[in-house]
Amino acid sequence: MQYLYGSGEAAAQALQTWRQLTQFAAAQVAATPTDSAVLAPDATLAAPKWVPCGIKPKAAVFDVDETALLNLGFEANDAAHPAPYNQKTWDAWELTDLDKVAPQPGAAQALEALRRMGVTVIFNTNRSAAHADVTRATIERAGLGPAVHGETLYLAGDDAMGSRKDGRRATIAAKFCVVAMGGDQLGDFSDLFNTALTPPARRAAVQREPIAAKFGAGWFILPNPVYGSALKGSFDDVFPHDKRWAPPAGDK
Repeated sequence: MQYLYGSGEAAAQALQTWRQLTQFAAAQVAATPTDSAVLAPDATLAAPKWVPCGIKPKAAVFDVDETALLNLGFEANDAAHPAPYNQKTWDAWELTDLDKVAPQPGAAQALEALRRMGVTVIFNTNRSAAHADVTRATIERAGLGPAVHGETLYLAGDDAMGSRKDGRRATIAAKFCVVAMGGDQLGDFSDLFNTALTPPARRAAVQREPIAAKFGAGWFILPNPVYGSALKGSFDDVFPHDKRWAPPAGDK
Protein backbone atom coordinates (compact mmCIF):
# COMPACT_ATOMS: atom_id res chain seq x y z
CA MET A 1 0.00 0.00 0.00
CA GLN A 2 2.83 2.39 0.79
CA TYR A 3 4.32 1.70 -2.63
CA LEU A 4 1.16 1.91 -4.74
CA TYR A 5 -0.67 4.74 -3.00
CA GLY A 6 2.15 6.74 -1.47
CA SER A 7 5.37 6.44 -3.43
CA GLY A 8 6.75 8.68 -6.12
CA GLU A 9 8.07 5.54 -7.79
CA ALA A 10 4.58 4.13 -8.37
CA ALA A 11 3.34 7.49 -9.62
CA ALA A 12 6.28 7.70 -12.02
CA GLN A 13 5.62 4.18 -13.30
CA ALA A 14 1.96 5.03 -13.91
CA LEU A 15 2.88 8.25 -15.74
CA GLN A 16 5.36 6.32 -17.86
CA THR A 17 2.81 3.63 -18.76
CA TRP A 18 0.04 6.07 -19.65
CA ARG A 19 2.44 8.10 -21.80
CA GLN A 20 3.64 5.00 -23.65
CA LEU A 21 0.07 3.88 -24.20
CA THR A 22 -0.95 7.24 -25.63
CA GLN A 23 2.03 7.29 -27.99
CA PHE A 24 1.33 3.75 -29.15
CA ALA A 25 -2.35 4.53 -29.77
CA ALA A 26 -1.44 7.62 -31.80
CA ALA A 27 0.82 5.49 -34.00
CA GLN A 28 -1.98 2.96 -34.45
CA VAL A 29 -4.43 5.65 -35.47
CA ALA A 30 -1.97 6.87 -38.10
CA ALA A 31 -1.11 3.37 -39.32
CA THR A 32 -4.61 1.85 -39.73
CA PRO A 33 -3.97 -1.54 -38.05
CA THR A 34 -5.40 -4.77 -39.42
CA ASP A 35 -5.63 -6.53 -36.03
CA SER A 36 -6.96 -5.37 -32.70
CA ALA A 37 -5.38 -5.93 -29.29
CA VAL A 38 -8.13 -8.41 -28.35
CA LEU A 39 -7.40 -12.12 -28.66
CA ALA A 40 -9.74 -14.07 -30.93
CA PRO A 41 -12.03 -16.64 -29.23
CA ASP A 42 -10.00 -19.62 -30.53
CA ALA A 43 -6.60 -18.15 -29.63
CA THR A 44 -4.16 -19.61 -27.15
CA LEU A 45 -1.26 -17.97 -25.36
CA ALA A 46 1.12 -20.19 -27.31
CA ALA A 47 -0.57 -19.41 -30.63
CA PRO A 48 -2.30 -16.04 -30.27
CA LYS A 49 -4.69 -14.77 -32.92
CA TRP A 50 -6.34 -11.39 -32.88
CA VAL A 51 -9.79 -10.06 -33.69
CA PRO A 52 -9.50 -8.26 -37.06
CA CYS A 53 -10.15 -4.54 -37.19
CA GLY A 54 -11.76 -4.16 -40.59
CA ILE A 55 -13.23 -0.69 -40.88
CA LYS A 56 -14.46 -0.51 -37.28
CA PRO A 57 -13.87 2.71 -35.32
CA LYS A 58 -10.94 2.67 -32.91
CA ALA A 59 -11.20 2.25 -29.16
CA ALA A 60 -9.00 1.68 -26.12
CA VAL A 61 -10.24 -0.49 -23.25
CA PHE A 62 -9.33 -0.05 -19.59
CA ASP A 63 -9.89 -1.68 -16.26
CA VAL A 64 -11.01 0.77 -13.56
CA ASP A 65 -9.74 -0.20 -10.10
CA GLU A 66 -6.00 0.43 -9.66
CA THR A 67 -5.78 1.16 -13.38
CA ALA A 68 -7.77 4.30 -14.08
CA LEU A 69 -8.72 4.92 -10.44
CA LEU A 70 -6.94 4.40 -7.13
CA ASN A 71 -9.23 3.19 -4.34
CA LEU A 72 -7.70 5.32 -1.60
CA GLY A 73 -10.69 5.28 0.74
CA PHE A 74 -11.18 1.52 0.67
CA GLU A 75 -7.49 0.75 1.14
CA ALA A 76 -7.12 3.34 3.91
CA ASN A 77 -9.88 1.57 5.81
CA ASP A 78 -8.27 -1.79 5.08
CA ALA A 79 -4.90 -0.54 6.33
CA ALA A 80 -6.42 0.82 9.52
CA HIS A 81 -8.65 -2.23 10.11
CA PRO A 82 -7.03 -5.25 8.42
CA ALA A 83 -9.46 -8.06 7.67
CA PRO A 84 -10.00 -10.74 5.03
CA TYR A 85 -11.72 -9.59 1.85
CA ASN A 86 -15.45 -9.21 2.40
CA GLN A 87 -17.82 -8.84 -0.56
CA LYS A 88 -20.36 -6.96 1.54
CA THR A 89 -17.76 -4.33 2.43
CA TRP A 90 -16.70 -4.00 -1.21
CA ASP A 91 -20.35 -3.61 -2.31
CA ALA A 92 -20.75 -0.82 0.25
CA TRP A 93 -17.59 0.79 -1.15
CA GLU A 94 -18.88 0.68 -4.73
CA LEU A 95 -22.08 2.42 -3.63
CA THR A 96 -20.45 5.20 -1.56
CA ASP A 97 -16.95 5.83 -2.97
CA LEU A 98 -17.78 8.87 -5.12
CA ASP A 99 -15.18 11.28 -3.72
CA LYS A 100 -12.86 8.80 -1.98
CA VAL A 101 -10.97 7.73 -5.10
CA ALA A 102 -8.27 9.48 -7.11
CA PRO A 103 -7.33 9.16 -10.77
CA GLN A 104 -4.23 7.10 -11.42
CA PRO A 105 -1.37 9.54 -12.18
CA GLY A 106 -1.42 10.28 -15.89
CA ALA A 107 -4.79 8.64 -16.55
CA ALA A 108 -6.94 11.75 -17.01
CA GLN A 109 -4.46 13.35 -19.41
CA ALA A 110 -4.08 10.12 -21.40
CA LEU A 111 -7.81 9.50 -21.73
CA GLU A 112 -8.35 13.09 -22.85
CA ALA A 113 -5.59 12.69 -25.45
CA LEU A 114 -7.11 9.45 -26.73
CA ARG A 115 -10.50 11.05 -27.16
CA ARG A 116 -8.96 14.02 -28.98
CA MET A 117 -7.37 11.66 -31.52
CA GLY A 118 -10.74 10.00 -32.16
CA VAL A 119 -10.23 6.88 -30.02
CA THR A 120 -13.28 5.87 -27.97
CA VAL A 121 -12.39 5.23 -24.32
CA ILE A 122 -14.15 2.16 -22.88
CA PHE A 123 -14.06 0.91 -19.29
CA ASN A 124 -14.29 -2.85 -18.64
CA THR A 125 -14.42 -3.45 -14.89
CA ASN A 126 -15.53 -6.12 -12.46
CA ARG A 127 -17.55 -3.62 -10.49
CA SER A 128 -21.16 -4.80 -10.39
CA ALA A 129 -23.71 -4.01 -13.09
CA ALA A 130 -26.18 -3.52 -10.23
CA HIS A 131 -24.15 -0.43 -9.25
CA ALA A 132 -23.78 0.96 -12.76
CA ASP A 133 -25.10 4.43 -12.00
CA VAL A 134 -22.77 4.97 -9.05
CA THR A 135 -19.76 3.58 -10.92
CA ARG A 136 -20.48 5.91 -13.83
CA ALA A 137 -20.70 8.84 -11.43
CA THR A 138 -17.46 7.83 -9.68
CA ILE A 139 -15.57 7.65 -12.98
CA GLU A 140 -16.96 10.94 -14.22
CA ARG A 141 -16.47 12.77 -10.92
CA ALA A 142 -12.80 11.74 -11.02
CA GLY A 143 -12.48 13.47 -14.41
CA LEU A 144 -12.16 10.27 -16.44
CA GLY A 145 -15.57 10.14 -18.13
CA PRO A 146 -17.84 9.97 -19.93
CA ALA A 147 -18.87 6.44 -19.05
CA VAL A 148 -22.17 5.11 -20.44
CA HIS A 149 -23.25 1.65 -19.33
CA GLY A 150 -23.48 -0.70 -22.30
CA GLU A 151 -21.62 1.69 -24.57
CA THR A 152 -18.40 2.86 -22.91
CA LEU A 153 -18.81 1.09 -19.55
CA TYR A 154 -18.98 -2.70 -19.17
CA LEU A 155 -19.48 -4.37 -15.81
CA ALA A 156 -19.60 -7.78 -14.12
CA GLY A 157 -23.13 -9.05 -14.66
CA ASP A 158 -23.44 -7.71 -18.19
CA ASP A 159 -23.12 -11.32 -19.38
CA ALA A 160 -23.10 -14.79 -17.82
CA MET A 161 -19.30 -14.92 -17.40
CA GLY A 162 -19.10 -13.28 -13.98
CA SER A 163 -15.66 -11.82 -13.29
CA ARG A 164 -14.19 -13.22 -16.50
CA LYS A 165 -13.80 -10.43 -19.04
CA ASP A 166 -13.34 -12.21 -22.36
CA GLY A 167 -17.06 -12.11 -23.14
CA ARG A 168 -17.23 -8.38 -22.59
CA ARG A 169 -14.02 -7.91 -24.59
CA ALA A 170 -15.56 -9.87 -27.46
CA THR A 171 -18.65 -7.65 -27.38
CA ILE A 172 -16.46 -4.55 -27.52
CA ALA A 173 -14.19 -5.95 -30.25
CA ALA A 174 -17.22 -6.77 -32.41
CA LYS A 175 -17.97 -3.05 -32.54
CA PHE A 176 -14.52 -1.47 -32.33
CA CYS A 177 -10.93 -1.90 -33.44
CA VAL A 178 -9.32 -2.02 -30.00
CA VAL A 179 -5.88 -0.48 -30.44
CA ALA A 180 -4.81 -0.67 -26.78
CA MET A 181 -5.82 -2.14 -23.44
CA GLY A 182 -4.69 -1.19 -19.96
CA GLY A 183 -5.00 -3.00 -16.65
CA ASP A 184 -3.31 -4.02 -13.41
CA GLN A 185 -4.06 -7.77 -13.69
CA LEU A 186 -3.27 -10.18 -16.53
CA GLY A 187 -6.97 -11.01 -16.67
CA ASP A 188 -7.51 -7.48 -17.95
CA PHE A 189 -5.98 -8.72 -21.22
CA SER A 190 -7.12 -12.34 -21.43
CA ASP A 191 -8.85 -14.88 -19.21
CA LEU A 192 -6.34 -17.43 -20.52
CA PHE A 193 -3.88 -16.19 -17.90
CA ASN A 194 -6.27 -17.31 -15.16
CA THR A 195 -6.97 -20.86 -16.37
CA ALA A 196 -5.25 -23.01 -13.74
CA LEU A 197 -1.72 -21.86 -14.59
CA THR A 198 0.70 -22.18 -11.69
CA PRO A 199 2.48 -18.94 -10.73
CA PRO A 200 5.74 -20.04 -12.43
CA ALA A 201 3.87 -21.09 -15.60
CA ARG A 202 1.97 -17.80 -15.61
CA ARG A 203 5.18 -15.82 -15.24
CA ALA A 204 6.74 -17.84 -18.06
CA ALA A 205 3.71 -17.30 -20.30
CA VAL A 206 4.11 -13.52 -20.36
CA GLN A 207 7.79 -13.85 -21.30
CA ARG A 208 7.23 -16.27 -24.17
CA GLU A 209 6.95 -14.92 -27.69
CA PRO A 210 4.75 -13.87 -29.37
CA ILE A 211 2.75 -12.86 -26.26
CA ALA A 212 5.78 -11.11 -24.73
CA ALA A 213 5.88 -8.68 -27.64
CA LYS A 214 2.35 -7.47 -26.88
CA PHE A 215 3.30 -5.82 -23.60
CA GLY A 216 4.05 -2.19 -24.39
CA ALA A 217 2.61 -2.69 -27.89
CA GLY A 218 -1.14 -3.02 -27.37
CA TRP A 219 -1.19 -4.31 -23.79
CA PHE A 220 -0.10 -1.94 -21.00
CA ILE A 221 0.05 -3.05 -17.38
CA LEU A 222 0.21 -0.89 -14.27
CA PRO A 223 1.65 -1.87 -10.86
CA ASN A 224 -0.57 -3.40 -8.19
CA PRO A 225 1.30 -5.05 -5.31
CA VAL A 226 -1.76 -4.72 -3.03
CA TYR A 227 -4.23 -7.38 -4.20
CA GLY A 228 -5.17 -9.63 -7.09
CA SER A 229 -4.00 -12.58 -9.12
CA ALA A 230 -0.33 -11.55 -8.97
CA LEU A 231 -0.09 -12.22 -5.23
CA LYS A 232 0.05 -16.00 -5.41
CA GLY A 233 2.79 -18.59 -5.18
CA SER A 234 4.60 -20.58 -2.52
CA PHE A 235 8.19 -19.97 -1.47
CA ASP A 236 9.26 -22.68 -3.94
CA ASP A 237 7.18 -21.09 -6.73
CA VAL A 238 8.86 -17.73 -6.25
CA PHE A 239 12.42 -18.84 -5.49
CA PRO A 240 13.62 -21.79 -7.64
CA HIS A 241 15.90 -24.24 -5.86
CA ASP A 242 18.75 -23.67 -8.31
CA LYS A 243 18.77 -19.94 -7.46
CA ARG A 244 18.92 -20.28 -3.68
CA TRP A 245 21.86 -18.68 -1.86
CA ALA A 246 23.11 -18.49 1.69
CA PRO A 247 26.04 -16.49 3.05
CA PRO A 248 29.24 -18.44 3.74
CA ALA A 249 29.70 -19.84 7.22
CA GLY A 250 30.84 -17.09 9.56
CA ASP A 251 29.24 -14.32 7.52
CA LYS A 252 25.68 -14.84 8.74
